[in-house]
Amino acid sequence: MMKREIAWDLSEIFPSVTDPSVQKAMNDVEEMAEKFASKYRGKIKDFTAKELLTCLQEFEAYYAKLREILLFSELSFAANMTLPENQALYDKAMKLEAKLGKMLAFFELEVGELVYKKPELISDPVLANYKHALERLRRKVPHQLSETEEKLIIEKDQFGVHAWEELQSKWLNTRLFEITVEGEKKMVPFGEAYGLSSHPDRATRESAYKAVFSLVGKDGEIFASAFRNICNDWLSVCELRKYDSPMHASLIANDIDQQTVDNLLKAVEDNVGLYQHYLRLKAKIMGLPKLGCHDIIAPLPDAPEMKFDFETAKDLIIRAYSRFDEEYAFAVKDMFARNHIDATPRFGKRHGAFCAGWYNGKSSFVLQSFNGRLNDVYTLAHELGHATHGYYCYKNQTILNTRIPMVVAETASIFGELLLTDLLLSEAKSDIEKKVILCRILDGAGRVIFSVSARAWFEKQIYDAIKRGEYLNHETICKYWVAARDKAYGDTVEWFNEMLSEWSITPHYFMANFRFYNYPYVYAQLFVYALYQKY
Repeated sequence: MMKREIAWDLSEIFPSVTDPSVQKAMNDVEEMAEKFASKYRGKIKDFTAKELLTCLQEFEAYYAKLREILLFSELSFAANMTLPENQALYDKAMKLEAKLGKMLAFFELEVGELVYKKPELISDPVLANYKHALERLRRKVPHQLSETEEKLIIEKDQFGVHAWEELQSKWLNTRLFEITVEGEKKMVPFGEAYGLSSHPDRATRESAYKAVFSLVGKDGEIFASAFRNICNDWLSVCELRKYDSPMHASLIANDIDQQTVDNLLKAVEDNVGLYQHYLRLKAKIMGLPKLGCHDIIAPLPDAPEMKFDFETAKDLIIRAYSRFDEEYAFAVKDMFARNHIDATPRFGKRHGAFCAGWYNGKSSFVLQSFNGRLNDVYTLAHELGHATHGYYCYKNQTILNTRIPMVVAETASIFGELLLTDLLLSEAKSDIEKKVILCRILDGAGRVIFSVSARAWFEKQIYDAIKRGEYLNHETICKYWVAARDKAYGDTVEWFNEMLSEWSITPHYFMANFRFYNYPYVYAQLFVYALYQKY
């Protein structure tokens, strides 16, 4: 329910995508990179702690400037992928990033070589601010390649896996889907169509699911090609970098070990019966012999429809965060005050939701498609948890210390959801309203803990299949998806045939060099529940 356009204001970064200041910033940051390379290439590996400190600080100044340019281009593109000026800037920024990445490929290689050779530097008081960043970099050293090879990987990725990633995203966000909403046929973009998955009208939900996934399935081989090539590319990279497994790089990035992840996913697998029991109970409450796939996150029948306009959602979230701590809530208030949220559904807008940090502005930007349902309020509370985390992180850390592992990054967001739940329950006007809220939080927890674990099982099966020499066409990928999905859901759900292609809409599978995004969400969800019990 949008009474007005809720679009973010990016003018704090640059006036517009066509403003000359954008090109000037690009020229300036390229000059900074050239000077940095001239000053430090081939010299870092013999540095003292003080020399390394100066080098790191100069790199951070450059990196903050580059990230600002990339952020502006990425946000402009995400808000509307169909505008030629947004497409042009995004393309130019991606090429700049690749060019400068190749120019400064030596930096991490030489710093890594230095701290690998002299690990005592990591504990030197002079470098105290960078201790953790250097520890993480040292763990990557055995998997780094030569400077020439690193440059070649950047080059191949630019028009390889990054192009496949862009194809998946553009396909979804430039399509309109014909959906019957409460008896009326409408053509809606993906973000709005996906938002109907929690519509109170069962026929509307069915129409939305079938419309989206039938159209996705018709182009299944396109998605299969993108996914197959991204996964095959990653296995080649793993072999080059001597990773133990396709998950190994993710373990390093998340400061976690394989045994912990194995234990986590095993614990989930051992307890799928708990989730399946809940799904059977929900089917009983809904008066159904078995849930349909379009009922998994549906609101309860005969329950009051909880609709929210954006201002109401804003008020709820601010009050939820304020009840925990007024200072903690300041970051949320700041996001609204600075118009850093893009919530209106529109054609060409990137689907899903995300929070992107702006280090120089000590703030973030949130994107979602707000359709006025309870799920949308929770999504906003979730993303503003990320923004709150970023707000305090950017104010208290230098930029190299803001590369937060996902197992940590997802904690503040889920914590925000629980703060909202407590407030909603305290203000519920009836028992049925409380049931609606509890059902929403259980639906969400079930999907994160069990459905997202299924995505991890699926991804592992895909890599195992490639290693066995299997050719992954659309049908084969769907087969592995169904096997992993059914491991979590058992026989508790009736699935539409169109849902075979469900994996195709998950953006993280298509993100270049970003594998196994899934288990950190599971880890964070369970960790926050344990943490919240103490609160």
